[in-house]
Amino acid sequence: MVQLPEARDLAPRLATGAFLLNSGLTKLRADEATAQAVHGMACVAYPFLDRIPAERFTRLLACSELALGGALLAPFVPTRLAGLGLTGFAGGLFGLYLRLPGMRQEGGLRPTQDGIPLAKDSWLLGIGLGFLGAAGRRKRAAAARYRHACRRHHGHHHRGRCRC
Repeated sequence: MVQLPEARDLAPRLATGAFLLNSGLTKLRADEATAQAVHGMACVAYPFLDRIPAERFTRLLACSELALGGALLAPFVPTRLAGLGLTGFAGGLFGLYLRLPGMRQEGGLRPTQDGIPLAKDSWLLGIGLGFLGAAGRRKRAAAARYRHACRRHHGHHHRGRCRC
């Protein structure tokens, strides 16, 4: 049985999903100069990416954003799974912010004016991490409801394994 996302997860799933879909669609239509710029920036932060041609890299990035955005918008994709994808993707993006020169003010994490567009990826990372904790919150709440029902059924002094 498919468990639909909880109401509290809907707004961040919709917002991040729509954002990523738009970003992916934009990159799919990127011209050669844009692909070179996106790829060049990524290569400064992650030098191993220079082995991938710029247009192919940009297309792969676009497809990743489209897949992740679609997963966030699809109600049948569990929030924790969508959060895992978002956390990994946003971690890579946030790495750009941390690794590219001139994005942060000297000696700290505060962005420079040039770094503000990349610093926003910290929000995606935070949302992804929050989604990863969502399943744990639900499991703890379900366990607490179970314990409460068991105590009502058996009384507060019941210590054995309950099968009710």
